[in-house]
Amino acid sequence: MKNNKEHYDSSDIQVLEGLEAVRKRPGMYIGSTGIRGLHHLVWEIVDNAVDEALAGYCDDIEVIIGKDNVITVKDDGRGIPVGIQEKTGKSAVETIFTVLHAGGKFGGGGYKVSGGLHGVGASVVNALSSFLEVTVYKEGKVYYQRFENGGFAVEPLKEIGECSKDRTGTTVSFKPDSAIFEETTTFDYDILKTRIREMAFLNKGLRFLLKDERSELKSEEFLYSGGISEYVQMLNKNKTLIHDQVVYLEGKEDNISLEIAFQYNDGYMSNSYSFVNNINTHEGGTHDEGVKRALTRVINNYARNNNILKPNDDSLTGEDVREGLTMIVSCKHPNPQFEGQTKTKLGNVEVRKIADSIFAEGFERFLLENPDDAKKIIDKTLTAARARIAAKKARELTRRKGGLELTNQWGKLTDCSSKDPSISELFIVEGDSAGGSAVGGRDSKTQAILPLRGKILNVEKARLDKILGNEEIRSMITAFGTGIGEEFDISKLRYHKIIIMTDADVDGAHIRTLLLTLFYRFFKPIVEGGYIYIAQPPLYKITHGKTFKYVLTDKEKDEYIASLPENTRYDVQRNKGLGEMNAEELRITTMDIENRTLLKVTVEDAMAADRIFETLMGEEVEPRREFIEQNALYVQNLDI
Repeated sequence: MKNNKEHYDSSDIQVLEGLEAVRKRPGMYIGSTGIRGLHHLVWEIVDNAVDEALAGYCDDIEVIIGKDNVITVKDDGRGIPVGIQEKTGKSAVETIFTVLHAGGKFGGGGYKVSGGLHGVGASVVNALSSFLEVTVYKEGKVYYQRFENGGFAVEPLKEIGECSKDRTGTTVSFKPDSAIFEETTTFDYDILKTRIREMAFLNKGLRFLLKDERSELKSEEFLYSGGISEYVQMLNKNKTLIHDQVVYLEGKEDNISLEIAFQYNDGYMSNSYSFVNNINTHEGGTHDEGVKRALTRVINNYARNNNILKPNDDSLTGEDVREGLTMIVSCKHPNPQFEGQTKTKLGNVEVRKIADSIFAEGFERFLLENPDDAKKIIDKTLTAARARIAAKKARELTRRKGGLELTNQWGKLTDCSSKDPSISELFIVEGDSAGGSAVGGRDSKTQAILPLRGKILNVEKARLDKILGNEEIRSMITAFGTGIGEEFDISKLRYHKIIIMTDADVDGAHIRTLLLTLFYRFFKPIVEGGYIYIAQPPLYKITHGKTFKYVLTDKEKDEYIASLPENTRYDVQRNKGLGEMNAEELRITTMDIENRTLLKVTVEDAMAADRIFETLMGEEVEPRREFIEQNALYVQNLDI
């Protein structure tokens, strides 16, 4: 029955004027108001400068982090138009920075290729800033306008001076509004550096300069005449290569241009990344599909034509030909259609055929002209095929038959009674002693326990067939329910919280790293979906009288002791490990959903994660030593 006391009429309809909508719902425009959204503001302005480079009018871009976390982006492009825009009656500059969906990227001829497709970037940055200033150098004159308090123009665009007629470009400075970005307005130099370096690789010959003026001046230049070929070289640094030469292919059809660079190493992982108009298409799309389809076909044809694969032999699969492959695919498209607002998958059907054709023609020529390298590549893929067949047999052992009968010679999964993944948790616990305590302290309805015996296999140095021969890893695969490799299906994940629970010592940290490497390399969608967590067992127990307090860090310990009344007698006990905590202690401190602290594992940058895992867990000792030395200071300052 309807409630007649509640009315709903035209007076309840809100109309948000100008940039109010952006400030009301910033997450709709920049994803979040956390650290990721904060840096997204920089990319919106930098992308506009890169679009000038794509149009052929910009050679230099500078990004400066000012002392008060003010970002300045300078380019030497054409400069934003300064005339009056017919529909708004305001200057083009003011229109671009105050009107959503206003810009030169909607087919008016200003840009043939663009990453900023929706025309909201500049205005969104203005809306979410406490102030923004724009200076335009154009036709021998300098123009300036300032906006404050979320995009309100202090005064109209004005001419403030003259400059050389050769000088053109736009400079934008802005300070994010702390009322919007409550978590932080402090920019991370390394986040900016990673993305700027990536854009420099993707736009060969375009110079970027990144400066940090906040403490002591830090400045780095990024300019790559080799473009994505140099990108592949960087990604393959410290790896043993199958062939010395990076294969570079390019072509253009119907105003759609493709660049592909790739090189094989002797590893077992495939690292393939694709971009459209400098946008990282994390989920791939038609450009990526076309290249991979051609890669599989060309290698199979070459192997059969040279009698390496016999008539009755099975063809190599995509999985076989991509083992050890590092590849960058970069597409420039005048009208890309992305699937979803996140721009992570290209949907243009025509690109698949073009990408296939350009790659196939170039790669066939490379194999014919370089028979020694061709033989090494084919041998690598044949070895991968043999390992795949062995892995298929081993995979059968991980399949559940009937109920969840998961046992081995040393332990057993203690499952929860709930079959609802959204409330079910799996604790992966170091050692059978801690496993016993965890079983005693758990909520049997929602919490499952899987004890591990010691350290699992380092999967960074192993193929899937060897990995599937490892008993502990098989136990996890069966518990997850998703399968692994080509059979992986995240919809079958049985727990939406997989919690790593290890001791707070060096061995515990090593086990965590081994598990994270396994999850990232073979269960990446589980990591990307936000299902992996790290438990935080207490480091200390502080007792005074009949009162006790568990704390996670040295800082918390010192603060709690300082808060005690003067002359209070207290005892500080450092916890030696999970196995020494009884079930009740483990429940109260680490497992109880009301009291525990969990760290969520996220991946902001897949390439950075690849390099870190490879450095920490790969064969080369020297890069690992350098990484530890460079990051030792940060590790010492971490609260763990």
